[in-house]
Amino acid sequence: MSMDNLYREVMDLNMMDDNDRKRDAAKTFFDKLNTMEIPKYFNWASEIFEELHVKERGDKKALIWADILTDESRSFTYKEFAANGNQCLNALRKSGMAQGDNMYMMVPIVPETWFASYACIKGGLVSVPTATTMTTRELEFRFETYAADSIIADEIYTDILDAALKTKGITPKIKIVLGKKDGWVSYSELSQESPEAKPAQTKSRDLLFCFFTSGTTGLPKRVGHSAVSYPLGHLSTSVMTGVQTGDIHHNLGAPGWAKWAWSSFFTPLNVGATASGFNFTVLDGDKYLTQITKHKITTFCAPPTAWRMFINLDTSAFDFSNLRQSIGAGEPLNPEVINRWSELTGTEIRDFYGQTESTAMIGNHPWMNGKMRNGSFGQPSFMYDVALVDDNGKELTSPDEPGHIVVKLDKWRSIGLFTEYIGNPEKMAGVFVDNYYYTGDRASIDQDGYWWFVGRSDDVIKSADFRIGPFEVESALLEHSAVAESAIVGVPDEKRHQLVKAFCILKEGQEPSRELALELFQHTINILAKFKIPRIIEFVPAVPKTLSGKIRRVELRQQEVDKQSGGKVTQLHEYFYWDFPELSSKKK
Repeated sequence: MSMDNLYREVMDLNMMDDNDRKRDAAKTFFDKLNTMEIPKYFNWASEIFEELHVKERGDKKALIWADILTDESRSFTYKEFAANGNQCLNALRKSGMAQGDNMYMMVPIVPETWFASYACIKGGLVSVPTATTMTTRELEFRFETYAADSIIADEIYTDILDAALKTKGITPKIKIVLGKKDGWVSYSELSQESPEAKPAQTKSRDLLFCFFTSGTTGLPKRVGHSAVSYPLGHLSTSVMTGVQTGDIHHNLGAPGWAKWAWSSFFTPLNVGATASGFNFTVLDGDKYLTQITKHKITTFCAPPTAWRMFINLDTSAFDFSNLRQSIGAGEPLNPEVINRWSELTGTEIRDFYGQTESTAMIGNHPWMNGKMRNGSFGQPSFMYDVALVDDNGKELTSPDEPGHIVVKLDKWRSIGLFTEYIGNPEKMAGVFVDNYYYTGDRASIDQDGYWWFVGRSDDVIKSADFRIGPFEVESALLEHSAVAESAIVGVPDEKRHQLVKAFCILKEGQEPSRELALELFQHTINILAKFKIPRIIEFVPAVPKTLSGKIRRVELRQQEVDKQSGGKVTQLHEYFYWDFPELSSKKK
């Protein structure tokens, strides 16, 4: 079977109206994909983007871009998109870049991000997405680990990049700047290059993507993906999101992380839809939703942070009639957020789960509309054979029993699974054990097959003889009308090993007080088992997060350890359960 037929099948599958038929077609498709022999060579840019989409829908919009602050916008057809990507590739090749070389990409949400990504795929170059929040020290770590062959960056990041390059003694073959900078080639000069470029003969197993993880549990790892694990593997994501060829798809995400490649690039462009991107520095909910409605976005994917912001806005002036599907990713969404967004827009936020190391793995598929259970992150993709195991690696079969999420490898190795942690065999040995890939996350499965997120394995709180997942406690707090956001961590305690602490961000108009803390303690007592309730509540203006919106609980935990070791225990707006005689018990 030629590879383009696989993409055509997904395009047809996503157009089906009958949910039962769509589900059955998806299972049949992935059963075939999981067992078929993958061709030795595959170049997504030439074989799918150009030979399929440019030829059949060349004049259709492939990309819509806007700046939420200036309201500037631009759009590109599939033909124009390919031409821009080819010009970038030709410039790279003229500088001496060869297949297998890498390109660091420290760029904001601008069209050139898409074109440079395309150039890397077509030229067999390894793209290295780099968050625009990087410091010089963080860049030095990356360059020491993986020396830069080329760089594309916005003008405002060139100084720290040059400083890191100088410290490590690295001279890239070419440095491309969006703007102007001495010693750098301006991206505007690339327009002089030919809009045609010969594709590299990339093997399916060739490394094409290198993602440095966010490092929430240690130093960043290099996650390597191949010429098929992302371009082909993201067919699971295209099916999970349900994006159709006629859709205008939008993902609120930054290019420095894997989620951008997931949802801003492959999800829409795999199926010939229109991708979109809105540039911003600080997320302004009103301005962002203005662009969503102005550009008639039909499928919208955003992290929990954004959804929580949106539901607290006055949305009465926005016309959401074009919005067909809403999708959540990053961390599981709390039920009250899903309910409120549905009231505002008439669309259910379909939550789904995956990692930098994978594509969409578990989620609320399009055929689950009307059948979702609030708080559940769905059911497995047919691309992945996933299960739960206990601490001894034994597969769990009882409903509602929390365990480690693993990908089983005994029947097939999922196409969307990463190739390796580059240069880190110890880490590989730690996650690939006994025909399982350990994701590092925990969940439970109810008797009807719905999955429920518990938390990162290292986020699980161990209090006395109990194991407590932060997500359930965070969800309970968010049900209180005063709380906009919450983060739960375990803090050290001599008697119980850890106590549950809640960091609460209040909605506008709410003020920290002893009375409100008491309300929240009582609120959680009415919802949760006694052992799960917070024993400490601190009101804070914000909590640390990754750029993709994930709460950095590791940073909060370390903050608590440092605070205790420094002798300073109580913060200004910090309240302790045992200080409230109004509660049923003053014991920890």
